[in-house]
Amino acid sequence: MLKEFKEFALKGNVVDLAIGVIIGAAFGKIVDSMVGDIFMPLIGAIVGGLNFDNYFLALSKSVTATNVADAAKQGAVLAYGKFLTVSINFVIIAWVLFMVVKGMNRLKQQQAAEAPAAPAEPPAQEKLLMEIRDLLKK
Repeated sequence: MLKEFKEFALKGNVVDLAIGVIIGAAFGKIVDSMVGDIFMPLIGAIVGGLNFDNYFLALSKSVTATNVADAAKQGAVLAYGKFLTVSINFVIIAWVLFMVVKGMNRLKQQQAAEAPAAPAEPPAQEKLLMEIRDLLKK
């Protein structure tokens, strides 16, 4: 059983998957920073200096705070601003991955175009003539 596990764990696919997960986690942090520190302030400036992270709806009458952290301490809040930020984060990640896959597909198409094409198979009549030639040689 240990030998079987060792073979499974050391397969190329498992190692590739582990590397992909680690790179994905690091990439997620980069995208989070890009969204939170670059895009959201720009979007906030465009719509009038608003910070989406502080958009919330108080679900309790006891909530009087104006920011989400203090409001959550006072009672139940629906923090839709954070959801909006995460949604924009998802769209950016999806777009970047789309562009990466598109670039990879373009490279594969270029490589396929550069590769020499396999010679075309001769017509049936020529095959028959080649067989006759080979028989006559014998």
